[in-house]
Amino acid sequence: MSAESSVALADEAATLRLGAALAAGIGPGRVLYLSGGLGTGKTTLVRGLLRELGHTGTVKSPSYPLVELYVVSRLNLYHFDFYRFKDRSEWRDSGFREYFNPHAACVVEWPERAGPALPSPDLEVRLAIQGEGRRACLSAGSRSEEHTSNSSHMSESRM
Repeated sequence: MSAESSVALADEAATLRLGAALAAGIGPGRVLYLSGGLGTGKTTLVRGLLRELGHTGTVKSPSYPLVELYVVSRLNLYHFDFYRFKDRSEWRDSGFREYFNPHAACVVEWPERAGPALPSPDLEVRLAIQGEGRRACLSAGSRSEEHTSNSSHMSESRM
């Protein structure tokens, strides 16, 4: 059974804070899924996570290159965006499977576009527009339930 919590995000700053809070659970071998429609804050959340890990450069959505590598604190963090995948076979043909290994962390936007061959997440964050803000639903994946405990203090709170 997976643990789940929900967080109201009033603005961009709240989304950045959630990303920063999730940074404590990112390390080698970890996989984080980010789901939600266009404009729900997936890349903003990654920006907060990377800032907390010490990255000071630009963080942009890897929609066109499909993956961006960030080396932070001796960690290779791969930020994927599969929005442009039209067919699930593109995952198989991409060669990205090798990036999902015990030595790297992977953050995946639009994981549903890659299909079931994509490695299971340790944590899934589903973002949705709610009024003028956003709502984030966090679910521990089948690989680990420890990440949501890092964020359980935020459950049903406003960031």
